[in-house]
Amino acid sequence: MQSLEALTREASALASNEITVVSAMTAAEGEVSRIMQICNACRYCEGFCAVFPAMTRRLEFGRADAHFLANLCHNCGACLHSCQYAPPHEFAVNVPKAMAEVRRQTYVDYAWPAGFGALYKRNGLTIAVALAGGLALFLILATAMKGSLFLPPLAGNFYAVFPHNTLALLFGAVFLFSMIALGVGVRRFWRNEDPGAMSGAAIGEAAHDVLSLHYLGGGHGEGCNNASDAFSLARRRFHHLTFYGFMLCFASTCVATLYHYLLKLEAPYALASLPVVLGAAGGIGLLAGPAGLLWLNLKRHPQHGDVAQRPMDRGFIALLLLTSASGLALLMLRDTSMMALLLAVHLGIVMALFLTLPYGKFAHGIYRSAALLKWAVEKRRPSGLLVED
Repeated sequence: MQSLEALTREASALASNEITVVSAMTAAEGEVSRIMQICNACRYCEGFCAVFPAMTRRLEFGRADAHFLANLCHNCGACLHSCQYAPPHEFAVNVPKAMAEVRRQTYVDYAWPAGFGALYKRNGLTIAVALAGGLALFLILATAMKGSLFLPPLAGNFYAVFPHNTLALLFGAVFLFSMIALGVGVRRFWRNEDPGAMSGAAIGEAAHDVLSLHYLGGGHGEGCNNASDAFSLARRRFHHLTFYGFMLCFASTCVATLYHYLLKLEAPYALASLPVVLGAAGGIGLLAGPAGLLWLNLKRHPQHGDVAQRPMDRGFIALLLLTSASGLALLMLRDTSMMALLLAVHLGIVMALFLTLPYGKFAHGIYRSAALLKWAVEKRRPSGLLVED
């Protein structure tokens, strides 16, 4: 009987040969294929996360499989520190890094329009900050030209600066564009490897895993590795603050919309009103969560992911931080003569955030949710190995 070392060596060789046969695969996709062949022979990490049981249902790892598994990976780092074939071993198995490189590639492959995805991939942080600054400056100049930049205190009446219909039309168009772009991307991702018919149980399991960030608990539920092999739940907690902070801000906007159109209650709203309370709570979450994620990103060990993706990650984090900081400043100073200036800055940043949603870190959350749903569907199919056509 062959030893495990011999089996994994043979798997590595087979995977390397496969890369030359499947010409459509990139080097990053080929590396995921090579590593998954080795992991499939070893299976030590099978219980760590959804990637490894999904891997065991496959004998070959084509382009679609690499994209699916890469987005299923939560980059917790547990498998890297448990792997006997991790660098400096000659097999150089680094699942988090290989998956992260393919995951970054999927942001471009599924982006619509495609050129926007490629541009953001190369210059994420620069584009995010420049777009936010440019849009904010445009709105500041427009406000100044109207003579509305330094008005007397207006008791938080934003519509005296920008009419409601103008804001609704402007942000409605931006939001619609983002949703269409994300929808096209997710549809492309899903059709790349259709797992079969969905069931209520599969949807429920996927929703639970997404909302609880289940797989950010790491392989043993102790959390993720970041700067070393030490486990911490900080990444999971900061993700929760960011996600639910964003959802509270979105809920605030939805409630304010219902107030305006259904109840005929127009802004400004009192500090104790539901839209303001939801928005303030969400703003605090969006300040604490991204600040923590940026701190972890700056400290992250280079082997725990794709270093080239960090400008994209930091671009999204920067926009979240700028959105929350400007929003909270606007809330605190809405009864002063600074309100119009802060409103223009805040709206410019929010517009930049929504315009870049389909091309950066937010898109990864959507694709990861789709990958979790795929896995929940796939695992309910009759047992058997999947081979890409």
